[in-house]
Amino acid sequence: MHTRPSVILGLAMVLVFLPISPGWVQESFEEKPFAEVRVVLQLSDQQRESVVLDVANNLIRHYGGPDFIDIEIVTFGPGVRLLYADSPHAVRIASLVDNGVRFYVCENTLDTMERDNGSRPELSPHAISVQAGVAHIIEKVEEGFTLVRP
Repeated sequence: MHTRPSVILGLAMVLVFLPISPGWVQESFEEKPFAEVRVVLQLSDQQRESVVLDVANNLIRHYGGPDFIDIEIVTFGPGVRLLYADSPHAVRIASLVDNGVRFYVCENTLDTMERDNGSRPELSPHAISVQAGVAHIIEKVEEGFTLVRP
């Protein structure tokens, strides 16, 4: 039978053309073995966007660079607007991602927005979806991360 090579070729073609989700790429970052501190920053208030980004930058500088601190920013409620595709903070977000900061967005909040507005907002390619932002924070605290609510 000659079906085996064609099956393998077909599977290879599917793998080549599978879209890679930016969230998946970002989540594949290796653990930071030299991180002295692990911090989860909560953003649930749109008014605090700049403050949260400033805190992340300040922590990276304070601890001597991105290898020495592990930072996650978790957005929910009005805070998810930080991760809209047209965010005025897009350049700062990209810079923080380059320094190993991970950005999470709450799917529950997005579901509510979609129900209320009839459409789902387009998100930054750096946004990693989690079902419940608050639950993600709780899990991170249980793993030893320090919760900071700037």
